Amino acid sequence: MKNVKLLYKHFLSTAKYELHKHPSIKFLLVLSILITYTILASLKFGAREGLLISALTWSFFVLCTPIADAGFLLDLPLRLFTGIRMVYCEVIVWVLALSINIFTTIFFRGVYEDTILLSLLSHIIHQPFPYWSIILLSGLGTFFSIIFGDEVLDVALRGKKKREHHKKHYRKHHLIILIFLVILVLILYDFLLNSLGVHIPWF
Repeated sequence: MKNVKLLYKHFLSTAKYELHKHPSIKFLLVLSILITYTILASLKFGAREGLLISALTWSFFVLCTPIADAGFLLDLPLRLFTGIRMVYCEVIVWVLALSINIFTTIFFRGVYEDTILLSLLSHIIHQPFPYWSIILLSGLGTFFSIIFGDEVLDVALRGKKKREHHKKHYRKHHLIILIFLVILVLILYDFLLNSLGVHIPWF
């Protein structure tokens, strides 16, 4: 019985340690993926276009996924160095992601055709109905996840013991992700049909 209690305490302390170090691991993982992708894109398309492709790909994961992994590249350093909560930094991330796409649409629209992922991004951006619903759901999901991330850092940096927002809203976040996945499947299906020259009107 004593050994079981010791094992349980060890499990709790290990889980707490993993929870505290999780944001840094996520940050390093996402950063390494982005750097690797940028290098590969630059080798294939040239430095300037490769950087733009990388920035657009980053914006895709900001605008079209209901988690904050892409935005985390800016959110975490700003939180650690300035103390500004990541939920506010995420607003800057979204403005930047939207600005990159506006700039590309005006000056380098052909870049969207360089990869399948960017073609999908263009498909979503340039057809407001019904595809902007995926951006809306992504925004809701992202801001829930970033609030949860702020609470993880509060636990790690400020010694808070509870994650109240996570406990209160995680079911809503899961529901948003489920709806997001359903709509994403429909968009992918429509995107595939359009690629084959088949158009199904939404009206």
